[in-house]
Amino acid sequence: MTNILIQIGQFEFPAVVDDTPTGQAILDIIPFNSSANTWGDEIYFHIPAQAELESQAKATVAVGDLAYWPTMPAFCIFFGPTPASVTEQPQAASSVNVFGRLKEVDLNRLRQIQGGEEVTVKKARRLS
Repeated sequence: MTNILIQIGQFEFPAVVDDTPTGQAILDIIPFNSSANTWGDEIYFHIPAQAELESQAKATVAVGDLAYWPTMPAFCIFFGPTPASVTEQPQAASSVNVFGRLKEVDLNRLRQIQGGEEVTVKKARRLS
């Protein structure tokens, strides 16, 4: 696992990226900037990474999951129900590769993010 920091507007969200093919594709493009979009309790943004759907790709994910959506392609942060959800569980528009998770899910901060806010994703500095 690799620690990353996702900055959206005035907020920072520490997260971890798993050692998977998609996780490595994400790490290979860090650092990068993008622009946030929202869809229910999901924040997503365009990224220049390319990855195939992995065998464990799925549409129903967990709160706090980070996922890659190949259709855009996009980096997705799930923290609650989306318009595709039939329960309180987050549901992607179609199958995604889960490649990591937020270290802490702060719903108050996540729900303040607006479409168009600047996003920066970078590797987190190690503490000495």
